[in-house]
Amino acid sequence: MPPQKLAQQRLLIKGGKVVNDDLSVEADVYVEDGVVQQVGPNLNPEPLTGLTVLDATNRLVIPGGIDTHTHMQFPFMGSRSKDDFYSGTKAAVAGGTTMIIDFAVPHKGCSLIEAFDTWKSWADPKVCCDYSLHVAVTWWSNKVKEEMKTLVQNKGVNSFKMFMAYKDIYMLNDEELYEAFCCCKELGAVAQVHAENGELIAQGAKKMLAMGITGPEGHALSRPEEVEAEATQRAISIANAVNCPLFVVHVMSKSAGKLISNARREGKVVYGEPIAASLGTDGTNYWNEDWAHAAAYVMGPPLRPDPSTPGFLMNLLANDDLSVTGTDNCTFDTCQKAQGKDDFTKIPNGVNGVEDRMSVIWEKGVHSGKMDENRFVAVTSTNAAKIFNLYPKKGRIAVGSDADIVLWDPKASRSVSLFLLRELPIQAQSQKHGSHKSGRLIAQLWFLQIKANENDPAVPTKEVHFGYNNQQSTSQEPT
Repeated sequence: MPPQKLAQQRLLIKGGKVVNDDLSVEADVYVEDGVVQQVGPNLNPEPLTGLTVLDATNRLVIPGGIDTHTHMQFPFMGSRSKDDFYSGTKAAVAGGTTMIIDFAVPHKGCSLIEAFDTWKSWADPKVCCDYSLHVAVTWWSNKVKEEMKTLVQNKGVNSFKMFMAYKDIYMLNDEELYEAFCCCKELGAVAQVHAENGELIAQGAKKMLAMGITGPEGHALSRPEEVEAEATQRAISIANAVNCPLFVVHVMSKSAGKLISNARREGKVVYGEPIAASLGTDGTNYWNEDWAHAAAYVMGPPLRPDPSTPGFLMNLLANDDLSVTGTDNCTFDTCQKAQGKDDFTKIPNGVNGVEDRMSVIWEKGVHSGKMDENRFVAVTSTNAAKIFNLYPKKGRIAVGSDADIVLWDPKASRSVSLFLLRELPIQAQSQKHGSHKSGRLIAQLWFLQIKANENDPAVPTKEVHFGYNNQQSTSQEPT
């Protein structure tokens, strides 16, 4: 018996304002089988049979968000992050993000290709939205260089991350960074860096512990802003020496942001990625008297205790001094964090954000008056699509683009609170942004059809197109 052909899926979104990074226009959007076919006023596609019509009156019709930085089910610091590729991507979709870019991270001495295949095997059976993988370079040899070439040519990888922190685990020295950047340049890949001075962190941690400082505040004190700034400048200098584009992940401090801004103004090709946490809250929480509350905020680099940092980074993002937004979503529950109850260096590093990134940026950026709706689309979707070679299939609503579409209500509000947590008790104390308390975070609708896995209807396959979903995420994003 020949395989049955799936019925054509047809969707008409009427009456909304289509918002791209460069233009906003009142228009309808017509979609067939997950691809935009028409954008224009008063569309009336024929036949009407089988056509789903959605009213987008008073809504913004925007490209689905792209989270450039997640760590789902990541084995790290003696534990594994709580969000797997199912709960994590379901949370992403609940917040208006329709694609994530995760990281395949091999141990030192291990194969990059095997790591890529491992992460892919974890993700493919579970994801609820589109995804891609960066690959980390955690050691250097001729074998690594050849594997990077294979990943680019045969696996579609176009970005590699180098760690300047996590000494003896992931960290590369300057010579290795130079070689890795040269290889990225030759391959046409984007070089990414976690910019912190790993040696200074190691010495700072020893100093704090020797002084009897064992709590979460020791995490922030052992890796101050200068540690991030020094590594950021060093990475920019090395990348510039080999004429290699550079992408600085999780920009957390004013100092690092200024260095990236200055480099861009000098004509250097550098992209900076603040995250939902650094744009939405600050590091004063590390001194909270409740240990679990303080530990929930522990991540690397740490949030900065200067309360003006989030606003400063948002200004840079609005001005195009910083380019994209991720989350570094890497969630651990209180029991996992408690591995470091008596030693902050053993607290698994990681916070949430994949569900709330879009809302935090709207609240702190657009609602505050710092950026317009077009810049919002640029920093949540379009710029990422352009940098990582996804554009214009992703990051734009236009004929031929994937129908990764979000209906965004610019006037609605929602409150993110402990009561919205669903099934997994992940960091229930973490990241109570001031904006959440105001009740001004923006609710959104999204278009997504999850194709059920025939072996387990509860687990979707990777193939995702469009439709309507009004269920909440089961991921336990900390609030």
